[in-house]
Amino acid sequence: MSPSGGCIRLILGDQLSASVSSLRDYTAGDVILMAEVDEEAGYVAHHKKKIAFLFSAMRHFAADLSGQGYDVRYVKLDDCGNSGTLFGEVERLISDTGSAFAGLIITSPGEWRLLDEMRQWSKRLDLPVHIRPDDRFICPLARFNDWAEGRTRLTMEYFYREMRRETGLLMGGSKPAGGQWNFDRENRKRLPESMEIPERPRHPRDEITNDVIRLVSERFSAHFGDLEPFHYGVTAEAAGTDLDFFLKACLPQFGDYQDAMARGEAFLFHSVISLYLNCGLLNPMDVCRRAEKEWQAGRAPLNAVEGFIRQILGWREYVRGLYWLKMPDYAETNHLEARRPLPSFYWSGDTQMACVRDAVETTRKHAYAHHIQRLMITGNFALLAGIDPIAVEEWYLAVYADAYEWVELPNTHGMALFADGGMMATKPYAASGAYINRMSDYCRGCRYSVSQKNGPNACPFNYLYWNFLIENADRLKGNQRLSMPYRNLAKMSVEKKTAIREDSRWFFEEIGIA
Repeated sequence: MSPSGGCIRLILGDQLSASVSSLRDYTAGDVILMAEVDEEAGYVAHHKKKIAFLFSAMRHFAADLSGQGYDVRYVKLDDCGNSGTLFGEVERLISDTGSAFAGLIITSPGEWRLLDEMRQWSKRLDLPVHIRPDDRFICPLARFNDWAEGRTRLTMEYFYREMRRETGLLMGGSKPAGGQWNFDRENRKRLPESMEIPERPRHPRDEITNDVIRLVSERFSAHFGDLEPFHYGVTAEAAGTDLDFFLKACLPQFGDYQDAMARGEAFLFHSVISLYLNCGLLNPMDVCRRAEKEWQAGRAPLNAVEGFIRQILGWREYVRGLYWLKMPDYAETNHLEARRPLPSFYWSGDTQMACVRDAVETTRKHAYAHHIQRLMITGNFALLAGIDPIAVEEWYLAVYADAYEWVELPNTHGMALFADGGMMATKPYAASGAYINRMSDYCRGCRYSVSQKNGPNACPFNYLYWNFLIENADRLKGNQRLSMPYRNLAKMSVEKKTAIREDSRWFFEEIGIA
């Protein structure tokens, strides 16, 4: 490394894109720094497979940069002298090289806590620190802020329509393709028993990945999740292979069955590319254009392509904008005053509720569960049971390979838990066992009966749903979208309401969260 007065360019583990802004205008004398550090790997107990995926992807990306002639300093977790923090590794690079660096260039991180810390680095290092925008997203943050200004409710659907107009995705002039913006009502079919599920690609492991697997096995053995088998791709090429597979084998059926759930089926027709998008191995606009071409070529129906694009152009861009608009205060809100602790079965899977058990087991095996399992099983239960949002959000952040705070927090806090009081969702996504039975085969193999409303054999989601409405009546009764369930609640006898409350109290005691 030459003490030429160049810059340090720090690349984080979720910035594995050749187009990342911190790499732009790289010149001879600059040094790229990438580091595996305990602080980032352990501030929550990340799933072992999540850590392995990111460390391997980081090492492959660093090797690719080196192969292109970039000057890269890569610090492995078990390297002698590893300080354990990103700041410490910047300090150590400066000390080890003895270079008079002209500055430190960073692409803005995806978490408020890290950005807040980095804003203090210039003073601590006595070095100019340039934090550049992360422009790998479709909607710049300034554009989102302009859209949000003056709105009392930030409804994703209206943001999504503007993004469609601006990008031209699925548009016919000024009109949406197919004459409507959203085909969600066509995307709620139950999976037929005879439906064949495509088998996913399994990526071979090289020595880099095997070394990471050994490291994670030794250093993070107490963390949640199965490390083996490990078949995720860890390069942009492998991520592209998985995208190709989805577009050909899954996208045609994705729309119909994107809300379906089935025992033992982790992936169904979902893309499983969010972990690649969120660490930078895939570009979101490229992915949307590829999906659009499948519809244009007649290989995938519009309801499937629109639903998929909405997840990226709509939800993904929307939650990122909301996160940066409202943080840090957003994370502290608790509109429903939920205070109960997270049940232990979120980690162990030891519950007789078949749907929750399957979602947790899927999460343990794959560091993945699809969006309906997250929203309407683990999220719905946490909502109905009044679990403290901070505990739920820490769990989601820890267990999923695609989870970074910018995307996890709004989805969990606002969408799943209604902790923001309706800034994102027009009503809580609360549902009884009837919804789960309609969209899955879980109830057939469950110890509890979905047809029973009360008593020790009743599906807990049934009485917890009504108990949730009772507990939160003062906060939710004025919500127009809940007028019908509250009218039905008003018609219930005192005895019925007492039974609901007693069943819920007993259940909370049974699972240790009373």
